[in-house]
Amino acid sequence: MKILCLGTTPAVQRVMVFRNLTLDAVNRAATTLEGAAGKSINVAKVLKALGEHPVATGFLGGDRGEFLRATLAEKNIESDFVAVSTRTRQCVTVIDEAAGTHTELVEESRPVEPADFDKLMAVLRRRVAECRAVVMSGTVVSGGPVNLYFTCTQWAETAGALSVVDGQGTALLEALKARPGLVKPNRSELAATVKGQLKDEAETVRAMREVFERGAQRVVVTAGQEPTLAFDGKIFWRVSSPRIEAVNPIGSGDAFTAGLVSRLVRGDDLGEACRWGAAAGAANALTFLPGDVNREDVERLAPGVDARRI
Repeated sequence: MKILCLGTTPAVQRVMVFRNLTLDAVNRAATTLEGAAGKSINVAKVLKALGEHPVATGFLGGDRGEFLRATLAEKNIESDFVAVSTRTRQCVTVIDEAAGTHTELVEESRPVEPADFDKLMAVLRRRVAECRAVVMSGTVVSGGPVNLYFTCTQWAETAGALSVVDGQGTALLEALKARPGLVKPNRSELAATVKGQLKDEAETVRAMREVFERGAQRVVVTAGQEPTLAFDGKIFWRVSSPRIEAVNPIGSGDAFTAGLVSRLVRGDDLGEACRWGAAAGAANALTFLPGDVNREDVERLAPGVDARRI
């Protein structure tokens, strides 16, 4: 069956690689790449690489929207986007090889019309019945309903599909009222949601318990290169990723989500699913464009992931 990937803020992703970047000067890129991105599209791309059948949905507009639609079609990724008048955004990753830095320049998505959300809800209601999982990623575009993820979670749970929310703040808090099957914020997103500073593992664990008590059936919190923590209501896991030399870590959290969901729908427990999620996240960091994961890299890296109960 299919996995629905919802995100209202897709983007054209440009990656510019510089041998040695000098601020306040003219710099010439050694390599420039463009591709389809945004959190939900990254998830869809990785799910496709892992042999799943994702369906990407959200809003696309203008020439950039057409570029994204064509790019996904070339990758044989099914899509069901709502066409809007608002032009799809572009984000730029600047990589300085000499300094080893990765700088993300984010163009915020502009609002769409209320009628566009009505069309999107119709797509979601029609599609959810044919999916075994619904993955909701990123912020809801300005002007959208704060209960978007809540409603989608309700529909997914009613249809017997795994509901996954990778968000923060109000959108996540609203979704918790519908008891999503899994929430997957990173540590800073979790901190913003519980309105507190998570300085160490103990504070993160307490925040995860709070989110669980508010309705999440499972909680997974990524933290960049630091270990991921996972909780299924009974067991906590600490998941350490394999050591790699990262080319571009942007999108690795989305790749983690894809690897995690792929294994959960196959019946793995949360710890084992996180092990594959961590491998997918690491594999993503080996490529310049987010989501352009090679399945062979994931399979090679998975044995090096340490997932332990704590």
